[in-house]
Amino acid sequence: MIAGHDIAAALVELGVTDVVWLPDSMLGTWEAAFSGHDRLRLLRVCREGEAWVLAAGLYLGGREPVVIMQTTGMFDSGDALRNVYYDMQLPLFAMIGYRSFLLPGSTDSARQYAEPILDAWGLDYLLLGEPADLEQLKRHRQACRAENKPCVVLLPEGRG
Repeated sequence: MIAGHDIAAALVELGVTDVVWLPDSMLGTWEAAFSGHDRLRLLRVCREGEAWVLAAGLYLGGREPVVIMQTTGMFDSGDALRNVYYDMQLPLFAMIGYRSFLLPGSTDSARQYAEPILDAWGLDYLLLGEPADLEQLKRHRQACRAENKPCVVLLPEGRG
């Protein structure tokens, strides 16, 4: 998994102003990098559906948020995601922890359905794995921004 300070630096370079999240045990290791950062504002939510609408409001108010949550939270918040991405047509940026991706032979349904659901929703996503992939993250986000479309990055995790 990529270190929190590396992710924070990449987000700042991309112009992100706010991190809207409900972390899991893996993504939660980044909290110190976000909460102590002088250029990122960390906003915690109680439910994943709240993250999308909070990010939408921030975006409409001129901020540049990123939504960070795990795949199960993405599944749970699908209606809110659909609303901001399709009904409101907001090009929000999301980073999704890809639960159990790093567990060979895992039968975890979160692993099984993450990419098919993103494909069904027609969302452009990037699977990010190593610190060296941060340049790909930046290019992916910039390309999505240039096309004014949503951007999703999947972050492989190893715990179920």
